[in-house]
Amino acid sequence: MAHACGKVILLGEHAVVHGVPAIAAGIERGATAQAERAASTELSIDSVTASPGDGSDLGRALSALLAELGVTGVRIRASSALPVGCGLGSSAALAVAVARAVQDLEGSPSPERTLAAATAWEQVFHGNPSGIDTAAAIHGGCIWYTRQGGPVPLGLGRPLTLGVAVAGPAASTKQMVESVAQLGQRRPEVFAKSLAGIESLVKNARLALEAGDLPGLGRLLDLNQMLLSGLMVSTEEIETACRLARAAGALGAKLTGAGGGGAVIALCDDDPEPVLAAWRQGGLTCFSTRVGAKADTP
Repeated sequence: MAHACGKVILLGEHAVVHGVPAIAAGIERGATAQAERAASTELSIDSVTASPGDGSDLGRALSALLAELGVTGVRIRASSALPVGCGLGSSAALAVAVARAVQDLEGSPSPERTLAAATAWEQVFHGNPSGIDTAAAIHGGCIWYTRQGGPVPLGLGRPLTLGVAVAGPAASTKQMVESVAQLGQRRPEVFAKSLAGIESLVKNARLALEAGDLPGLGRLLDLNQMLLSGLMVSTEEIETACRLARAAGALGAKLTGAGGGGAVIALCDDDPEPVLAAWRQGGLTCFSTRVGAKADTP
């Protein structure tokens, strides 16, 4: 059984598409997959089934992934514990789990082949993804990520306890990325200042993570949320979820992922229950997760 973790972006989403560093973390919830030889190729994810050439996005993604691995004639069963389209890396986790399961048929999976295969899958769904979701799904732990340099594992002065809530309906990552790019074209000077501001926050967050300065990190999350709101990717539901978390004692809160709906993260000081209780009282689906340093996995 192959596994891959979901992810949250602590700081830097959207800006990472435009060359700015971002910090992401693998979370405990993720996806699993297992594969076996078969006369024809098929992928089942929970109750959904697809195959190459069936015309579906999932079928095209599967075809791209298997072409990258040079494999045919496999039956794959996969499952995800992550909500779809909410900024938690469900697609990338499935891609990495499937790629690992297929490679298990031939021997030990290679991180390089897993990355190439999962990237081919992600391009079907997201057009021009930054690659951060796939990197987090492969490596786990906490990573510093740039499109130019890829992932670099970060050492944490203290483990992170995060609350995660689904705040509003899922949004299309591709559409949200395109909307931010269009904003940059309409208002290039304002956009450049936003990117510079986010880059500064990300660099300071790295220092806070390595020092175990959770209050400082929380303040940086809040500032990143302000800048994301300025990029028009926040929503009323996201802002409400952030306010509820802060009022319940969260050190900081922000959207994670593409925005326009989806997930919110809240940094907690050890005990996430007060934040989770406030979210549940507000009608939100939520859970908690812990993030620590973790070595690369194949």
